[in-house]
Amino acid sequence: MTAFSFQDGNLYAEHVALRDIAQRHDTPTYVYSRAALTQAFTQFSAGLQGHDHLVCFAVKANPSLAILNLFARLGAGFDIVSGGELARVIAAGGDPAKVVFSGVGKSHREIEAALEAGIFCFNVESINELERIQQVAARLGKQAPVSLRVNPNVDAKTHPYISTGLKNNKFGVAFEDALALYQRAAALPNIEVHGVDCHIGSQITELSPFLDALDRVLGLVDALATHGISIQHIDVGGGVGITYSDETPPDFAVYTQAILQKLAGRAVKVLFEPGRALVGNAGLLLTKVEYLKPGETKNFAIVDAAMNDLMRPALYDAYHRITAIAPSNEAPQVYEVVGPVCESGDFLGHDRTLTIAEGDYLAIHSAGAYGMSMASNYNTRPRAAEVLVDGEQVHVIRARETTADLFKLERVLPA
Repeated sequence: MTAFSFQDGNLYAEHVALRDIAQRHDTPTYVYSRAALTQAFTQFSAGLQGHDHLVCFAVKANPSLAILNLFARLGAGFDIVSGGELARVIAAGGDPAKVVFSGVGKSHREIEAALEAGIFCFNVESINELERIQQVAARLGKQAPVSLRVNPNVDAKTHPYISTGLKNNKFGVAFEDALALYQRAAALPNIEVHGVDCHIGSQITELSPFLDALDRVLGLVDALATHGISIQHIDVGGGVGITYSDETPPDFAVYTQAILQKLAGRAVKVLFEPGRALVGNAGLLLTKVEYLKPGETKNFAIVDAAMNDLMRPALYDAYHRITAIAPSNEAPQVYEVVGPVCESGDFLGHDRTLTIAEGDYLAIHSAGAYGMSMASNYNTRPRAAEVLVDGEQVHVIRARETTADLFKLERVLPA
């Protein structure tokens, strides 16, 4: 069974018609498949059996408590980039001892919270961050486990906004500086050097950039050994892409086996940080056609979802497949699919051939990653509801915001 499939012209999520979800829960609504989430995690992990490993879901891709809880039940660790994400993992039942903390701007408070929680490791991204972790750990009387996120200067061949492994990116420690920084870390009294981390970007559809980066990391590991610094784990990061239209990312088994072959003969734990690869195609965004507006050069399908609900098209000019969820008697036409936000950049799809009428529902596919996690309240728009389908059951995992929710923390000036 596929997560989303057409049956007699109607689109289903597992065994539930999406039209029923739209009519019962209104739109816009994010819909996820438990079966797809579970299958993605188990397939990713399957090729790693027999080698010491930890699969850390990248929380930034989709921080839903229900999804984090599901992955925790499956044995996942978590890759976080903020104190808020750590709090979410804990609230969802995740084990802090399986958490790696990435990100270039960790605050004193975030470092303290992570040390108190007992996380697996900090992925350190600068000398100043290393010194700050030492200071906080000393004040708390704790030892801080760290790896350095090294920047291998490898081109991930992806969108420049989500490429993170080049010299001109803000992430990580320059490869040429890594040895000296490891020596500094090893000399600090409240720092324990545990590993090496490398993450070169997101939505990568070729295998070679991963392997090129790992070759450089392994060279560093060997250099560290000659200086008496032993590495317990190698974190190869995440970034495996998904199919939005015609991309052909590497199969999970091919990817993980290629990594393990590079590590053959090395007694190190291997960490992975998949995000989009586990959730991207396990979710979609349901939206309703409010108006069909013919124009001189273009026809517009104005829907009730917008750039505040799904930012990727406006931010990256990203492509998401869009389909009607039920049959229609209308003639097919080419539409710009746009939202009601007052920005010309508020579009969800260009030049889409659709057979629709006003009041029909559309599915915006491959929206399980960086959809709800990047949503905003721009134009004072409440964020969408989220539901998770489990066979024939539909669980509301996030209620739709109300307009009153949006300004309940605000105050007018006193008279």
